[in-house]
Amino acid sequence: MNVSSPAAVLRSLPDGARVVVRYRIDGGFTDVLGYLVQATEESVTVAGRRENVTVPCALITAAKQVPPPPERRAPRR
Repeated sequence: MNVSSPAAVLRSLPDGARVVVRYRIDGGFTDVLGYLVQATEESVTVAGRRENVTVPCALITAAKQVPPPPERRAPRR
């Protein structure tokens, strides 16, 4: 079975792919959901909802490509 590291999975995706990345922080883990800006051997940058987030590859524990967000529903009348 060929298991790639989460960072390797991200490096194989094109820039602009929608991704979710789970990474270690002090006291636990956190996620960033957004569009892949850049993936290098050292770090991954994701354009999150509020800002670009750069995560060192050594801290990434899980990552995958996700589908586009659902269409916004029309406002209630």
